[in-house]
Amino acid sequence: MSAAGALVFALGQRRGRLAPTRLVLDGVAVGYVLLSMTSFVRAACCRTPWDGVLPDLGPSLRDCCAERENDAMDHHFVGIPGLTDVPRVAVVIDVMRAFTVAAWAFSRGVERIVLASTESAALALKESRSGWLALKDGAPAAGFDAVNSPGLLRSCDFAGRTLVQKTTAGTVGALAVANAPLVLCASFVVAGPTARFLRNKDSGPVTFVVTGDGGKADEDLACAEYIGQCMAGDDVEAAPYLHRARTSRAAADLAGGLRSGYHPDDVDLCLEIDRFSFAMVARQEESLTVLRPVAVPDIPPPARGSG
Repeated sequence: MSAAGALVFALGQRRGRLAPTRLVLDGVAVGYVLLSMTSFVRAACCRTPWDGVLPDLGPSLRDCCAERENDAMDHHFVGIPGLTDVPRVAVVIDVMRAFTVAAWAFSRGVERIVLASTESAALALKESRSGWLALKDGAPAAGFDAVNSPGLLRSCDFAGRTLVQKTTAGTVGALAVANAPLVLCASFVVAGPTARFLRNKDSGPVTFVVTGDGGKADEDLACAEYIGQCMAGDDVEAAPYLHRARTSRAAADLAGGLRSGYHPDDVDLCLEIDRFSFAMVARQEESLTVLRPVAVPDIPPPARGSG
């Protein structure tokens, strides 16, 4: 049997649509069958496990299907250095740890988070407003009330307070797209609500700002891709995306104590999928970029017998 015949046979056997007796494929017939089966092959490849099936052709076909899915979603994934235009809708991702910390801060009672461009600007904002708090990356420092660690933040009581946040990547990315009409900040702990918020808004294509490692941080890219898939409304398995984040360089650095202001539970806390039921929307308020939580209700399952 020719290689093309084997291709159609293997796909047919996996999908239960073709019988071996019909695979007399030679010469021009091969080309005709492959052409006529294009849609079937693409659909089957995108939904069929690859182990043991078409080991030589699998990677190229998988890339083809991935490209097709990305084209269909039409989302854009970019690092901070790659931002050249103001996007229409931006979702800024920082899993480890800025926007996991922001979500925890809201859960501990923070009313709003003001994003600062520098540590000195964060301290100046704090000093100019009574009762404001300031948070930064790294080790504790004079004038700052908290550090960028969900494990260290989760026991704090911030009821009704305003928190000024300055981090190395997350806040930088959010400020870079602050003039976009719609800006959300996200991580795995608010991934589902973020996707539902965007779906409810019928936001269309999204620019995902992958803040870590110049846009190459796998934990941030995995989270962005997960949210993008969830926006389609399908039931998306989170485990593969969480595995990528857990095995990322950022996770290894945190677990190895290579980052200051660290709690041993930080990696686990950053990978709690949908821990919180709100999305985080950034808007301009009195010349400041302010992040606030927005409750996003679960979408109820369809009633039995409907549809």
